[in-house]
Amino acid sequence: MALASRRRCSSQLLRHTDVPARVTESFILSGYRSPDYSLGECLASAFRPTNETANFWTHFLALFVFAFHFLELFWWERTPPCSDPFFYPFWNYFIGVAGLLVVSSMAHLLNSMSLLVREVCFFVDYGTISAYTVGSSLAYFYYIHPKAGIVAASGLGQDLSFFFETVYIPSACLVALICTLACCNTRQRWRRYRYVIRTLVFLLPFTVASAPVFYRLYAAPPVAGGPGWACGGPPGPEVDVDPTAATLAPFFYRHCFWLALSAVFNISKIPERLSPGRFDIWGHSHQWFHCCTFLSILDELHMIKAEIRDIAMTSALGLDPQGDQHGQAGLSYLSPSSPSSSRPLAGPTLLSTYGVMFGLQTCIAAIISWFVFRTCADHGFRPPPPAPADCCPPIAHPKSN
Repeated sequence: MALASRRRCSSQLLRHTDVPARVTESFILSGYRSPDYSLGECLASAFRPTNETANFWTHFLALFVFAFHFLELFWWERTPPCSDPFFYPFWNYFIGVAGLLVVSSMAHLLNSMSLLVREVCFFVDYGTISAYTVGSSLAYFYYIHPKAGIVAASGLGQDLSFFFETVYIPSACLVALICTLACCNTRQRWRRYRYVIRTLVFLLPFTVASAPVFYRLYAAPPVAGGPGWACGGPPGPEVDVDPTAATLAPFFYRHCFWLALSAVFNISKIPERLSPGRFDIWGHSHQWFHCCTFLSILDELHMIKAEIRDIAMTSALGLDPQGDQHGQAGLSYLSPSSPSSSRPLAGPTLLSTYGVMFGLQTCIAAIISWFVFRTCADHGFRPPPPAPADCCPPIAHPKSN
């Protein structure tokens, strides 16, 4: 009898007046789950309409689409094995994106287990977004950096060379940690402006991470045409623009467009702002936000793949026609004895890629742990009381910040 009553209760969706204030979303009036679901009930809710159902599926299904397009690169003819060190940054990018999509979808699915679990879910969500920005930065550094592919004829200026090769990755990591701190803090203060703060705070990592792209598109000096120049051979004719910009620009501009559109949805809360209650289950702004952010990631992935293809087709980073001892094609960098103005970046290593991501994730985990501890101390979260056998459990309304 108690089990049957519990099943009836868990299937009921609640209005915004029936759940704690910390659970409600602006202009979403119904479709809320009770904030004391079991793990099984949360998983089952993915297959029935609630105001979190589409939030889950828009990123969960996106994971498989992303994985397909990511792995497609390794099907190209004469592509080196996926374990080649050249692909370390690419795999770190995959870790960043996959972590973002998995954690985001799970956060929306499991946040009804308790108020504390809800806070933890979204703390981790913000952390994975920050980790994704560093994964992108690693890919940009090794594949889109001005000296990664076709080398500028006059070399990088001394100041810019110092920034890209010494400051760029540490800056991306520092900004990622600042963003995690700021976003986690919006769950405990500044709640009235939380959507604006969370959106604007990620403009900073976008700006820092995109520095190599901005340089390639707007500030790069003329490049020497012909791959022989990059290998120490006679220089080819000089051209006025980076020839790879023809493929870089369209993908990057679309990437920016989708990010800007996602920001508009996240801040404006359109369309539910225009008709509260009408878009509670399907079509509200967070669902469109998820779709736009994924489309931006997809264009970013295509941009990185295009750069990898361009690099592999130049002799600055060319496919080794002899292959390795197993007969597989590999990627070989220029000799360290090549002139510094014509030598591309040092190759990626385990420490410079996976090591950076591991260190960042450790710092993010420490930040999240601190916020979880503070949340428990500030709000005194306790397990919910057991539900009576003949009625739905009462819903507590803790004081909201």
